[in-house]
Order: sequence, then C-alpha cells, then structure tokens
Amino acid sequence: MATPDALEPQQFTPLNPEETAELLKESKEEPPPQPAPGNLARELEFLYGVPLQVSVEVGRARILLKDLLQMGEGYVVELDKQAGDPLDLYVNSRLIARGEAVKVGDKFGIKLTEVVSQSDRIENLG
Repeated sequence: MATPDALEPQQFTPLNPEETAELLKESKEEPPPQPAPGNLARELEFLYGVPLQVSVEVGRARILLKDLLQMGEGYVVELDKQAGDPLDLYVNSRLIARGEAVKVGDKFGIKLTEVVSQSDRIENLG
C-alpha cells in the first residue's frame, strides 16, 4: 500500500487554444485507411488454413449416473428432438447452421437448410 507522501499530484501543462486547434485539425485530416472490398479476401487469406472443429448434433439428453452405469449394447437413449427435426451444425461449439441428414456414399453428411446470419455469428463469437 502506498503512503500518502508517495501519492503526489500529477502536473499537467494545459495546451493553448492554437495547439488544441492544430491537434484537432491533424486528427480530422487523416482518416484511418479503409480496406477496399476486393482486398478483404486477400487480407483474411492467412486465416484460411486455421483448422476448425465441426460437429453435428442430433439431439441432447440428461441422464442419471445410475442409468449411465447400466448402459450396454441395445440400450436406447431418448433425445430431446423429434424425428425429422433439423440437425444442428456447430463450428467450435458455436451454432452456425441447421440441416437434414443425407447419405454421401457410405458416409453421413448434412444438407444445410438454414444458416445463422453473419451478424449473429459475429455477435456470438465472444
């Protein structure tokens, strides 16, 4: 903890009106550079290689520990979604889109039917 004599008031030198006007004039003359719309993709190119975790959620359930311990082959866990409801697509645990399950060769995929708006995606980043 600081002692009272260590807390000296700071000395500020007031600017005269001409200096203040000059500083304001300088800040107005040079607006920050705005990227051209075509250059935005090039400016973000370095991010294109960042790996993202993508997951598709069929539904959710809450179970008791005793039920978890009793699970075995053939055990059915009832999910909160109805059959035919859209699946949720998450990227890094953030909802990005909804869609329906499709078969792609021998694998499953998701056909997007609804995409969360870009402004909502940006808003939910934090």
